[in-house]
Amino acid sequence: MKIVSFILLSSLSSTLMAADFSAQLADEAWDGKMIPKGQQCQKFKGEQPATPALKISGIPAGTNMLEMAYSDRDYEPMNNGGHGRVGMALNHAHDSIDVPAIAGHSFDLPTGFLSIEAHRNPKWDKAGTYMPPCSGGKGHAYYVTVKALQFDGNSAKTLAETLVEIGKY
Repeated sequence: MKIVSFILLSSLSSTLMAADFSAQLADEAWDGKMIPKGQQCQKFKGEQPATPALKISGIPAGTNMLEMAYSDRDYEPMNNGGHGRVGMALNHAHDSIDVPAIAGHSFDLPTGFLSIEAHRNPKWDKAGTYMPPCSGGKGHAYYVTVKALQFDGNSAKTLAETLVEIGKY
């Protein structure tokens, strides 16, 4: 009975730790309601567009990589990470971390970042890891899914996941 209780409590503790995992927009220009002017893709006159900076907290123990998957909820081919998936390596334990903005339309990522999946429609606009919102102002909803991962070099285990609305364009 004591072993079962310990396993149950350990599992509950891990679940609670993952429940504390959160992300929020860290740049006041991004309000989560509308994409800031100039942060759309180059096809629609974006001016040095980039991902929004994020503040991640409640990072579970064992996390050695964060994944940010950028999506357009209203256009299925670009949903579920279609605007690009970026990884950020964590070399030591963190409870919280600031994720800087990453340039759109580029494969040149900051040190410690990697392209997990480039955006899925380079024929629509310039290729790169991240394609900024590119619906032409049709009111599409954009969001980023942030995952805390334990990566062993071959596969990744998701320890926690959260979603942040980045705005409509």
